[in-house]
Amino acid sequence: MKRASRAAGVSRFLLLGLGVIIALLGVALAVGGAKLVSLGGSLYFVIGGLAMAISGLLIAQRKPAGAWLFAGFLIGTAVWAVADVGLVFWPLFSRLFMFAVIGLAVALVYPLLSPNTRRSAYGIAGVLAVVLAVAAGNMFVAHPSVAPTGNGPGLTPVAPADAQKDWAHYGNTEGGSRFAALDQINRDNIDALKVAWTYRTGDVAISDGNGAEDQLTPLQIGNKVFICTPHNNLIALDADTGKELWKNPINAKSAVWQRCRGMAYFDASAPLAQPAQPNSSPIITAGVAAGAQCQRRLLTNTIDARLIAVDADTGEFCQDFGNHGQVDLKAGLGNVPDSYYQLSSAPLIAGTTVVVGGRVADNVQADMPGGVIRGFDVISGEMRWAFDPGNPQDKHAPAAEGTYVRSTPNSWAPMSYDPLTNTVFVPMGSSSTDIYGVERTALDHKYGASVLALDASSGAEKWVYQTVHNDLWDFDLPMQPSLIDFPQADGKSVPAVVIGTKAGQIFVLDRTTGKPLTPVEEVPVTAADIPNEPYSPTQPRSVGMPQIGAQTLTESDMWGATPYDQLLCRIDFKQMRYEGLYTAPGTDKSLSFPGSLGGMNWGSISTDPVNGFIFVNDMRLGLWIQMIPSQNTAQAASGGEALNTGMGAVPLKGTPYAVNKNRFLSVAGIPCQAPPFGTLTAIDMKTQKIAWQVPVGTVEDTGPLGVRMHLPIKIGLPTLGGTLATQGGLIFIAGTQDFYLRAFNSGNGEEIWKARLPVGSQGGPMTYVSPKTGKQYIVVTAGGARQSTDRGDYVIAYALP
Repeated sequence: MKRASRAAGVSRFLLLGLGVIIALLGVALAVGGAKLVSLGGSLYFVIGGLAMAISGLLIAQRKPAGAWLFAGFLIGTAVWAVADVGLVFWPLFSRLFMFAVIGLAVALVYPLLSPNTRRSAYGIAGVLAVVLAVAAGNMFVAHPSVAPTGNGPGLTPVAPADAQKDWAHYGNTEGGSRFAALDQINRDNIDALKVAWTYRTGDVAISDGNGAEDQLTPLQIGNKVFICTPHNNLIALDADTGKELWKNPINAKSAVWQRCRGMAYFDASAPLAQPAQPNSSPIITAGVAAGAQCQRRLLTNTIDARLIAVDADTGEFCQDFGNHGQVDLKAGLGNVPDSYYQLSSAPLIAGTTVVVGGRVADNVQADMPGGVIRGFDVISGEMRWAFDPGNPQDKHAPAAEGTYVRSTPNSWAPMSYDPLTNTVFVPMGSSSTDIYGVERTALDHKYGASVLALDASSGAEKWVYQTVHNDLWDFDLPMQPSLIDFPQADGKSVPAVVIGTKAGQIFVLDRTTGKPLTPVEEVPVTAADIPNEPYSPTQPRSVGMPQIGAQTLTESDMWGATPYDQLLCRIDFKQMRYEGLYTAPGTDKSLSFPGSLGGMNWGSISTDPVNGFIFVNDMRLGLWIQMIPSQNTAQAASGGEALNTGMGAVPLKGTPYAVNKNRFLSVAGIPCQAPPFGTLTAIDMKTQKIAWQVPVGTVEDTGPLGVRMHLPIKIGLPTLGGTLATQGGLIFIAGTQDFYLRAFNSGNGEEIWKARLPVGSQGGPMTYVSPKTGKQYIVVTAGGARQSTDRGDYVIAYALP
């Protein structure tokens, strides 16, 4: 009797506890749902919350009707979820998994409500357990957002005459192909790839949130691999062993920017080929006396605004270059606080001209250094020309007390060069108060967010093509333009420039004229409420190419790990003004998606010229933005990266506004829109269609609220860093938020190999074949992923045994 009484007491306690929990969860759902309905949102959460609350109360009262009502709620939720998002895994998981777990608990306790139903109740519980197990297992499976069409790149063996000899430029070729005509490492043997050597640089970038990450793509010429560190130290390594051959400790300093993305290489003893295309200007000849120092030279620009040349054989400064190997890039810029101007991308060798742009800090103040682009003699370091976007006709340095025009659009991303036409292709950003355009000039409007083609010998403008009018979103052109042969329907091809944008657009332009080779539409857009802002009535959309992660969000696109953070994201979404891609910032809270990080970013496109494909990696992070009327008497912002990664309100000094920018995240710190949050995409340039698109990255080294989950859940996280395509049918990427270098099958997007890195990486993988041993190596640097506090100084090479 006492045992039966104790069992009855336990049953009452279990039912009461479960019922109260369900009722409270239902009340929370209904209250949030009522708020959502008041904003014009879905009715589901109110109805579902009430059903949950009533079912929980009935279960607490030990009434079987409570379980039946919860079953009805669960079935109704499943029907609503499929109607809301279709049969797509991650959106369904967000809507159903948590409630199905509660349903399992209800099924397990149902025999306590109705003693004669144990077998059927446990049978239902078993079915739910299997469904939950299958759903949990599918968290660890990649769910392509575009399934493979079967039309991905095939395999073509590398002809010996076409095999890559060196990786001599930032993007492998001057035109930024990021493609290697090498196939010793291929789809069939990639699983045998192992670490061949590791080198430690001794230079670790320590971040305070304002920009300190290793983002390097090394160079390789002959038996040397060249690297630069976050403080611009230059190092040469043996290509087969990783042994240090020489080191020049530059030790550049900057308060807000510690990184070196790449270097440039010039061989004065190599024959100089003049442009082959008619009407191209000749390349200026430049040479080094036989036996003199620096026949082969390595160049880097630094975070403290110097251009440096060293002997590639010894690492010693080139005494014939500038002032004993260095050129001051602050010359002519006027007042330049250290944190407001850095060189953020590799210099470009264009014939015998070294071309550099410069990073001007975003959203700091109206009066900033100008965005001048300059060309220097690769031997003497003498400036040959300056392209000042505020004074484009004058190619000379300013007079002694003068400066280049202040606060003009700048070019911080990598550039490209076409030796056949002696043309430099420059990706342009916007003037420094990126989201306030009232003070912009006609020339600011002309050059902002554009691709600019310049004559490499003279700096003369050839053409300019704009991708955003009066950019108010910080949609700088963020990557190296890639030079491709664009296939035509008649089997011929047109020399083209292809570039991706932070807005998720891909533009294909005629290399000679700058005119689009695929359809671009000017779509109407809506203005916001900033007085005197010259809002453009239309904006370009590249409709002839796939738009990557640039969909117009709806309430149904909101997501969360549970229905509750999804509900809060829905409420936040409905409370913001949002009109699609070009929602202009105003004094109310508005949503920008993709935000100013992208979309696509500086990692750039990789190509497959053999099969006519390009490969794009992206991130999908929204930002909410609010312009705040302000006297702006406070000190200007630091010029670091914190603002542009979403870190709160800062003054736009010299304007009547401050700006508040923050990432559009759930209460758990997860992006509010449905996964994937980062993908890798293959695009067939013959059809301009996506061949496949897969999520990249797991939560193994990150997670909700920044807590590492240590689980390889293949949700796809924001990527930041470049890819490498090879003729072995592989795509390599390391720029994920977990600590891996991965290889994907370029034919179908399947991940077929990965190697654990000691810390995260934002470096660009590169590859070469050693001229001494004939062995192919894959090299990547690992200094730390942006979201992680883990930092390192690793250079790692992989090879087949």
